[in-house]
Amino acid sequence: MLRQISLGTVGLTIGGILTIVGFVAYFVLDNATLNLVGFFYGIPLLLGGLALKAAELEPVPVTQPTAPEVVALRDRQATATQNQIRKDVTRYRYGQPAHLDSSLEALGLSPTDEECPILTGIRESSTDGAYTLVLEFDTPMIALETWQQKQEKLTKFFGPGVQVALTPLPDDRIEVALITTPEASVPA
Repeated sequence: MLRQISLGTVGLTIGGILTIVGFVAYFVLDNATLNLVGFFYGIPLLLGGLALKAAELEPVPVTQPTAPEVVALRDRQATATQNQIRKDVTRYRYGQPAHLDSSLEALGLSPTDEECPILTGIRESSTDGAYTLVLEFDTPMIALETWQQKQEKLTKFFGPGVQVALTPLPDDRIEVALITTPEASVPA
């Protein structure tokens, strides 16, 4: 639950309240203690909240609710890599331009920041009884052929115990399915 809370918003809210209390205490109430709280805690929290908000990367939405059967399958079969990806992209991140940007760069799918595919959603499903994590990308600058050429590299990168399947979608989008293979069905 805490990963779904924006630290920037928390800093802005608490810092803003404390700063306002400090100003009111200084100009209206003539209360030195509240004045100090507002200035020494409120303003730094407000500035910290602004900095976090400027560097914030929002969580990727889950595009379909996960069925209880798939959750049970995830608990039994998901690899450590699949769990880490799911947890990382569904929480607030700070100081990154895009989700999975360094992974895509290492795979040769993001030559520049402008060409980087954008992760627009994830979902969990079952493929022939195997747990599947589907990553949905908007990729207008990277052609399907490039993704297909990198499919073996994707499998090695996200493996072991994962097979990658690519599904092209309309409007320059692609789905990258990370499918657990039978040898990976040990709980992660």
